[in-house]
Amino acid sequence: MRKIIYLLCFTLMFQTGWTQNEKVKKVTTKIKSAIIYLDGAEIHRAKKVTLEKGRTKVVFTGLSPKFNPTNIQVTTTNDIELLAISHRIDYLTNVNEKPKVLKLKDSLELIQQKNIAFNNDKDAYLNEKDMMLQNKRIGGSDKGVSIAELKLAADFFRSRIMEINKAKAKIDRGEAKNNKIINRIKNELYQLNAKATYSRGEITLLLNTEVSKSTEIDLKYIVSNAGWTPSYDIRAEDINKPINLEYKAFVYNNTDIDWENINFKLSTANPTLSATQPKMLPWYLNYKTANMYKSSKKKSSYNMYQQKSLSQQEVYFKDGAMNADGLTNNAYFNGNINVPVNIPVSYFETIYVPELSAEFEIKKAYTIPSDDKPYIVDVVEYELPALYKYYAVPKMERDVFLMARIPNWQELNLIEGTANIYFGGTFVGKSYIQTRNVSDTLDISLGRDKKVMITRTKMKDFSSKKVIGSNRKETHSYRMIVKNNRKVPINIEVLDQLPVSQDSDIEVSAVEISKAKKNDLTGELKWVYKIEPGQSQTIDLTFTVKYPKSKPIKISTSKYKSQRARNKF
Repeated sequence: MRKIIYLLCFTLMFQTGWTQNEKVKKVTTKIKSAIIYLDGAEIHRAKKVTLEKGRTKVVFTGLSPKFNPTNIQVTTTNDIELLAISHRIDYLTNVNEKPKVLKLKDSLELIQQKNIAFNNDKDAYLNEKDMMLQNKRIGGSDKGVSIAELKLAADFFRSRIMEINKAKAKIDRGEAKNNKIINRIKNELYQLNAKATYSRGEITLLLNTEVSKSTEIDLKYIVSNAGWTPSYDIRAEDINKPINLEYKAFVYNNTDIDWENINFKLSTANPTLSATQPKMLPWYLNYKTANMYKSSKKKSSYNMYQQKSLSQQEVYFKDGAMNADGLTNNAYFNGNINVPVNIPVSYFETIYVPELSAEFEIKKAYTIPSDDKPYIVDVVEYELPALYKYYAVPKMERDVFLMARIPNWQELNLIEGTANIYFGGTFVGKSYIQTRNVSDTLDISLGRDKKVMITRTKMKDFSSKKVIGSNRKETHSYRMIVKNNRKVPINIEVLDQLPVSQDSDIEVSAVEISKAKKNDLTGELKWVYKIEPGQSQTIDLTFTVKYPKSKPIKISTSKYKSQRARNKF
């Protein structure tokens, strides 16, 4: 039979009933396994303990001081009665330093002692110099000194002060040299996460047994200052081959305890969510929302949004749902939580996490030192069928971009993160996988493809500016040419635009748009083509703008100046 007790805040009340007659057994353990969350980690330790009849305090020592005392789980076997749990931080523990840290600290102390000796010598020289300068008079006040005596005194003063100054300069050079070494050692100790003082956590279990017997104790607790953030390597060999997606994680540990050769899981769940059910408040409707929720009692966070429209309140509060603390649970709508990103680890940003949490079991064991540095962990690798599409906006960019469309991506349990993009065995840049507001197909940019070319040239023979009566009429004409230099057909989407008039005196007319799909509201023009290997597609765009000549306007036609064809097909 196994017994499990979850420690919550109320466990402290058991401590007052402990007597001084219990036997004490201190145990040391190794980390058996862990679940690493985006923010925090659950540590699992286990120990087989033999207990004598009666009550025994079993003290788990050497734990991280950054554990959460409200999330301790204990499991015992063999009908052992678990009476109470307590916890404390031990600030007097002597922690065994790493050999490299010990060596650096010894070197640091030795050099600092040298600097102390330098300062003592310099202080002695300065006192001697000061004494000599304060006792310049020789021979007394009644009689003078001979020239020979004066010369001997002057030679002595000059010689001794020069010796003192040289000795002081030598000491200063030695001290400066030592200070440089001290700074280097301190920087190295900082990189090794060495600390001046150490502490360790302890969890004490009060157990009772009617007869002497052994029990297997499982201990689980949550620690802060640890976590992971996702990263991806996306590799595409060619546009007719599947995509290889390598799911990786940057794992960091700053719990003061090294994780040595442990097996663990990565989880997107939130271990700090309350187990208390939410409470729902009345949902009032009224035109005067500014005065709706006034109360003499303490304001809840519900009041923070009382000025917003009804539709906004529905989004924020999901029909007014609130948690047990009186706070809205909108922070977790759509899975949004704040998590640390570990390059640097202390930097925080918001990452979108799907509503249903996922766990990834890491197949091999890793060692993650407690040094606050990110360590790369291989999570899982996928080979994904993809639909490739090219995308070009030649008015804005002179290059063509390759997009990969991945269907059914929800099954991959991806969360937002940076991605290194490789195409044809070459690193082409970084991208960012966004999973929020995405349908059943995920679009990933694979960067610029130099084998698909596009030009946009202003056709001067068809462009003009004329004055017709009281109006001025401008004609702008462009030719775009797309060339497929790949050995396979491509699908491409080309975008351009017409100006949109916002004044009745300004008239815009499309003369030639090469059968584009036109958005009358935004002026966007879209062409979709399939281009065979080695073939080209020509797109002509001509439009006119007529406006009163007394009201000149500036027609900005391109981000770049109209360009000549830069590539010979």
